[in-house]
Amino acid sequence: MGRASHLAHHLAGAASEEAIAVIRLSVLYPKTEGATFDHDYYLNSHIPMACRMWGLTQVEVDRGIRGPYVAAAHFRFESMDELKKAMSADSSEISSDLANYTTITPVMQISELAD
Repeated sequence: MGRASHLAHHLAGAASEEAIAVIRLSVLYPKTEGATFDHDYYLNSHIPMACRMWGLTQVEVDRGIRGPYVAAAHFRFESMDELKKAMSADSSEISSDLANYTTITPVMQISELAD
């Protein structure tokens, strides 16, 4: 099961009342000894592709300075249903692009944004 498919499977059990909350999908890249990460490719190629495929117009991208991550991207979805819809689409192009910019396995977190 691909990373996006795996995430979609976990989202399937989300409660219906969560559908009205604003949701953030954070994709975090932990510092890993000997790993590589091409920030320019990530920012200029991978992120625009993900936004285009998921129908998003805004994303926040972090370049780690201190802390456990070399990079992170935070995608905002207007509801859990919107995130589920994005994750259920064919994301093989996004997954296969990983090798073009990093050797790090990303960690994903789904959060409900607090008011």
